[in-house]
Amino acid sequence: MVETQHHHRPTLKQTNKRYKSKHATKSALKDAAKGRIARISPKASTTTNVSAQTRLNRRNNAKQAQAKKRNALVSATRVFSGVDGAPRIIAVIPLCPDVDPKAIVTSLAGSLDISADDCPQTGLWKMKAERFRTSLQFINVPYRDFYAALDACKVADYIVFALSTSVEVDAWGDTLLRTLQAQGLPDVVTLAASDPTIDLKSRSGILKSLLSFVQYFVPSQTRVFDMHASSDRLNALRALSEGKPADVRWREGRSWVLSETTEWEDGQLKVTGVVRGSSLCANRLVHLPNFGDFQIAKILSAALPRHSKSGQTSVTDVEPTILAQPDTEEADSLVSSNDPDDLANEQTWPTEEEMNGGGRSEEPSLPDADNGTTPKHVKRIPKGMSSYQASWIVDESDDEDDEDSDDKGDDQGEEVEMEEIAEEVEEMQDMPMDEDMESERRVAFEDLDNEEEERQLNSWRNRQREQEEDFQFPDEMDTPQGIPARVRFQRFRGMRSFRTSPWDPFENLPRDYARIFQFEDFKRTERSIRRRAEQEIAVVEPGNRVSIILKDVPQEAATTGPVVIFALLQHEHKISVLNFTVQRNTEYDGTVRSKVSIVFVVNLLRRTMYSSGPSAPMCWTPSPSREPYIQPTHAGRRQGYKQRS
Repeated sequence: MVETQHHHRPTLKQTNKRYKSKHATKSALKDAAKGRIARISPKASTTTNVSAQTRLNRRNNAKQAQAKKRNALVSATRVFSGVDGAPRIIAVIPLCPDVDPKAIVTSLAGSLDISADDCPQTGLWKMKAERFRTSLQFINVPYRDFYAALDACKVADYIVFALSTSVEVDAWGDTLLRTLQAQGLPDVVTLAASDPTIDLKSRSGILKSLLSFVQYFVPSQTRVFDMHASSDRLNALRALSEGKPADVRWREGRSWVLSETTEWEDGQLKVTGVVRGSSLCANRLVHLPNFGDFQIAKILSAALPRHSKSGQTSVTDVEPTILAQPDTEEADSLVSSNDPDDLANEQTWPTEEEMNGGGRSEEPSLPDADNGTTPKHVKRIPKGMSSYQASWIVDESDDEDDEDSDDKGDDQGEEVEMEEIAEEVEEMQDMPMDEDMESERRVAFEDLDNEEEERQLNSWRNRQREQEEDFQFPDEMDTPQGIPARVRFQRFRGMRSFRTSPWDPFENLPRDYARIFQFEDFKRTERSIRRRAEQEIAVVEPGNRVSIILKDVPQEAATTGPVVIFALLQHEHKISVLNFTVQRNTEYDGTVRSKVSIVFVVNLLRRTMYSSGPSAPMCWTPSPSREPYIQPTHAGRRQGYKQRS
């Protein structure tokens, strides 16, 4: 019997796929990994130890972030803490005519049982809030004092908008809110003045309406405090006394002082207050709003007078010490512009022969034309233009046709000058004009007296119609009356195309441009100046109460209410050219003409600028052209000479 070998059926054999890693051995997986560590999928289930470790890491990270925020808050509010801490500056802005800022401050002080009898109607008043371990300094701004409200909000840590429950905010209050929104707002607290005549049922609806109005300008507002309720008065005072005030972008890296007392003597102004913001350096200039920039003579210490238990003020015997003095080598000067040298340009010195007149070349003079040989009306027109088209071209000879016949010699002289002018790019030709065609063109015009012509012109033209026509026909402009168009528009330059025509930015610049200091890289210079300001040694840290003595200050600066001092950065006093992008408010229905005066508020400076005159060449335009009106569809640009950038 023959023995046979047993074989399995081929259909029962299984061949594993090579790319399936679960069937690979440990050594095969190790070789395929080549040292790489597999990433753990977040969806994959981890072991208990790994999960516990991840939870501890998350808790540790959250704890570190919380401690970092707490330390930042403590360091930011440290300037307000302590007995000699800096007061929180609060600007009280009434937006309605029936709101009294003094009544608002009195209600807030009454929530802590503090008497406010010595609080002025307008000006500064300081209150010590023992319950919140801080002090508050209120700036009462009168109603409808626009620029006083802007100046008070520049130095304020908090702004209190006082609204009325019976009178709506008028157009002045709406404009003020928009201006403050553009200038930069710190923390805002909105209050509703107390009115006992309104019942409790309708009061809640009024507060909701006021909140909706305020949120349009300040979206971060969550409630409006009612001064009629004692709990809201205390909560409003708590909102002003606790927490860290919000930062304003343009105040970063800058120091300022709100004066508590002001003294003027022999041209020197002594301002006593607390340094706020960044460190104050004696080498830098300071700015007084509405008066200009001044130098610091010295900075003295000013200790707070202590109050005894009996309530009487005890004057300290501590003598003021000098904290900082300007360095004669590093202190900034009041020179704001460069002194151009007109003789510094390249010139060719004439030779002795030219100075003696020997270098003149005598050119033969052209003989005068005989009478009657030159046509009376000859115009220089492009080649190929018809006589009808040429009749509408007005030249200087047409303006002199109505004069007496004694001016024929002058007409011939002008024609000779026209022939000496260089040819344009296009080929030109001379065409004698017919008298009949000239007379036909003049028939359509009616000779009116000046009064009738002015009456018809004023009845036809107004600002709104001019703006609409400028919007429909932006490339057209009416010629003025009384002066020739060539004189009126001689400051402007005609261009064939804004895209292809050459434009030299240094061509025909005014002489004032030579007074400007040039920087190779403005951004790099700004970064280096701010970096050096942080590394200054002889500075006064914020939170210190000091007395700053300024040199050569007019006496009027000490009698204009609370004085505010802003420190300037290095080179910020120099004159520069600023280009402004002015965007028209969509809700403004009036016209904005290019020649109207506009008040620009740039950080610290407020200045009225005009579009006429060589010192302020301004225009509404996104391109190097002039537009008489700023249209609602696009923004405009104004350019002017101004200090600081």
